[in-house]
Amino acid sequence: MASDPKTISQSGLLSAEASQAAALAAYGGVLTVDLDAIIANWRKLEKTAVPAECSAVIKADAYGCGAAEVARALSKAGCKTFFVATIEEARKVRAAVPEPTIYVLGGYFQNTGEHYAKINCRPVIGDLNELAEWDVFCRRTGWTGGAAIHIDTGMNRLGLTLSEAQAIIPRINAGDHGITLVMSHLVSAEQLNSPVNARQLAAFRGIASEFSGVPAALANSSGIFLGAPFQFDLVRPGAALYGVNPTPEADNPMQPVVDLKARIVQIRTIERGESVGYGGTWTARRPTKLAIIAVGYADGYFRAASSNDGTRGAEVIVAGKRCPVAGRISMDLIAIDITDLPPNAARRGHMVTLLGEGITVDELAHHFGTIGYEVLTSLGHRYARLYKGGNVEEPLTKPVPASTAEQPPSPPPIEQPAAPPPLPT
Repeated sequence: MASDPKTISQSGLLSAEASQAAALAAYGGVLTVDLDAIIANWRKLEKTAVPAECSAVIKADAYGCGAAEVARALSKAGCKTFFVATIEEARKVRAAVPEPTIYVLGGYFQNTGEHYAKINCRPVIGDLNELAEWDVFCRRTGWTGGAAIHIDTGMNRLGLTLSEAQAIIPRINAGDHGITLVMSHLVSAEQLNSPVNARQLAAFRGIASEFSGVPAALANSSGIFLGAPFQFDLVRPGAALYGVNPTPEADNPMQPVVDLKARIVQIRTIERGESVGYGGTWTARRPTKLAIIAVGYADGYFRAASSNDGTRGAEVIVAGKRCPVAGRISMDLIAIDITDLPPNAARRGHMVTLLGEGITVDELAHHFGTIGYEVLTSLGHRYARLYKGGNVEEPLTKPVPASTAEQPPSPPPIEQPAAPPPLPT
């Protein structure tokens, strides 16, 4: 198993924990991603959706977990289709996995066809203008890489209306259309008894059945657990892959994926009646021992998880025990009340756990006043990133300074396409 913090070279003069802290002293926190857990979650979702194909949504840098690393691990596990949000995301994923199909959810824009063709990925088209512009590009270049059609069945965000989709069916059924998937997106899949689910299912089933021979996809992570009628030919799990509970009304069937630790930079004591942090909103009710850790809201640990004299905030695992946040979370630092720990259980340089050891993404989301999706995608870039499992070769991914970060290639020169042909109204 590669990339576990314990595999970092140990000095004979230091304990394992102290050696780890020394090796990672340049970072306030350590974010560990368990690729084997992601693979296990994907396989569970795949089994639940059989015989439908199970794809993987790895947009937003695989929900903060590292799109290239996740794509490589899942591709080795058998995943053949990935979804991202932008062409730039697709470019990075394609560099990691040369073979799988990649769909770009953000749609197609005029003069971007060459970018799709260069990396062999497919746009998800959700507008008649997009479809016309895509047709122009394909006719002009002879590109046959395929595209998806997105139909809106109730989200009222992206997608053709049902009437627009109906209007293009004769063209699709005429053949040689290059459409490789028809899809929609559920509004309330996490709510088992929501009447919206049944309405969307009926609408999508009706329109998808008219796209002769084209595979259909409706279910996201939660939609997979709504049952076989929602699964069609392909399912698109995202957050569940990374440990977020897709069934909030029941126990989480997914394995935890992310472990987040932060370094203690100082131990201090205060007297009864003294306050802690900005605004002095938390007051010690007894002589109190504090651990100050080097992570804050700039690292994605939201200020909303602060505590005050009337409200208990989030908790952190210190020396195996839960300890509460004391006062407001600041940009770079958090104070933790460790008064109840045994003497010397926590010392300067020790690592404490903010996520993991029983603290789940969904628990942290509750304290943050948000959802697990936002917790994961907000995890900052000041952490040392460690990957375990998944046959990862590089154990430590360091933050890349903006001045040296890889820049995307300049767009190639593109001919101005002809005016889009008329489509049915």
